Amino acid sequence: MNIINDLGILAIAARLQRLAEQIRKDGVLIYKAHGIDFEPKWFPVIYTLHVKPVLSVVELSAEIGYSHPSTISLLKELEKQKLIKSGKDKTDERKRLIQLTEKGQSLINQMKPAWEVMIAAASQLTETENNLMKAMEEVERQMELQGFYQRAKVIMAANESKNTKL
Repeated sequence: MNIINDLGILAIAARLQRLAEQIRKDGVLIYKAHGIDFEPKWFPVIYTLHVKPVLSVVELSAEIGYSHPSTISLLKELEKQKLIKSGKDKTDERKRLIQLTEKGQSLINQMKPAWEVMIAAASQLTETENNLMKAMEEVERQMELQGFYQRAKVIMAANESKNTKL
């Protein structure tokens, strides 16, 4: 055990980040084993454009659930790699439309076998007694109802109320 594990629920964000980093690191190794030079952080954008071929930056940001600045940062990296291209929307010139390039489309085809391996390996990891994917979905639904900060504010107000009654 280590101190982060010993902290329990207080360190939930650190433990989730640690788990995500390990999965990303191993994801790079899986891609490399398939002869693919790919950063896992690009996956949400690449896969979304594979499923929805043309999206505005705002639409893409909403689809992947990232902030606009984070999405822009990823798009710059992907444009530099020539995996995506952008152009102005003919109906609204303020909008930038994003789509995969031919190189990006070709990469998708290369990645499909790696994704099958990743799905199988991730399924083995998460199909446990407490099924991580189901638990994550439950927590995400709870966060939609009331976020972490909002819950904390309610608790702080309740504690403050108790202290003033004493």
